[in-house]
Amino acid sequence: MKFTAAQIAGILQGEVVGNPEAEVYKLAKIEEGTEGSLTFLANPKYINHIYSTQATVTIVNNTFEPEQEISTTLIKVEDAYKAFSQLLEYYNQVKLMKSGIEQPSVISEGVTYGSDLYLGSFCYIGKNVVIGNNVKIYPNSFIGDNVIIGDGCVFFAGVRIYSETVIGNNCTIHSGTIVGSDGFGFAPQEDGTYKKVPQIGNVIIEDDVEIGACSTIDRATLGSTIIRKGVKLDNHIQVAHNVEIGENTVIASQTGIAGSTKIGKNCMIGGQVGIVGHITIGNNVKIQAQSGIGKSLGDGEVVQGSPAFNYGDFAKSFVHFRNLPKIVADIENLKKQ
Repeated sequence: MKFTAAQIAGILQGEVVGNPEAEVYKLAKIEEGTEGSLTFLANPKYINHIYSTQATVTIVNNTFEPEQEISTTLIKVEDAYKAFSQLLEYYNQVKLMKSGIEQPSVISEGVTYGSDLYLGSFCYIGKNVVIGNNVKIYPNSFIGDNVIIGDGCVFFAGVRIYSETVIGNNCTIHSGTIVGSDGFGFAPQEDGTYKKVPQIGNVIIEDDVEIGACSTIDRATLGSTIIRKGVKLDNHIQVAHNVEIGENTVIASQTGIAGSTKIGKNCMIGGQVGIVGHITIGNNVKIQAQSGIGKSLGDGEVVQGSPAFNYGDFAKSFVHFRNLPKIVADIENLKKQ
């Protein structure tokens, strides 16, 4: 996919300084730019690279005036960083602009779908599924019976959506993620074995949610596991049965949330956090990476450690943790004295 400097300037409402017909077909960092690439200069620390870059086109701020000869064609905009971000978004939209139903694929009876559906090869759509407009489902994906999918959703290759799941508008689910698998429910028996407890609930994902690759969201035992509007989940996250995650909460990779825990709005949870079941985490809570959460947290708390406690106290305590051998040695010396 090639674009000229003039076309890019039109998208960004910028001004071309140089060759308006210069063509680019890839993106690059300014220090790694090669012929045919597009880059940008926003941070003054990288200004020296604009004189040596081999990038064909470079987006710069309106205020930039070269002090040496340059070979790259410039596109001047009000804010180069924002403009480049806008261009990335546009490029991504163009890249995902697919439609049509590829073969082989299976669409079961009772399925309804809106306009501009893209269904990749080797997809399976179960009975009575409802799919909105402008939905993209990439190859090797599975959609179970009675699933509802809103407008503008994108499911990348190999996504698995189990039956009865409800997904809102403009959601993105990345490859390998499984939504609606059974919750981890087993009842211990007198002979030491475990009997599976049927998991007959579902998963509800509200609008504008993004879920990274290879994550798992379990269906509820009864009722629903709920991911609220605007939640962003990283790769390799486990959300257990009957968990509820509040609006605009973000969770980093390898975090595990045990069953029936409720997490509030606008929380930030770092990577490799473990959260026990049946607790409540308030709104605007921040949990540092690798923390272990074993009790409920109130609104606005900031915690770290395993078991986790107040972040400020943890930081002070950590100084003593590091000095523990010296502290012990000092105590021994005092005892001898």
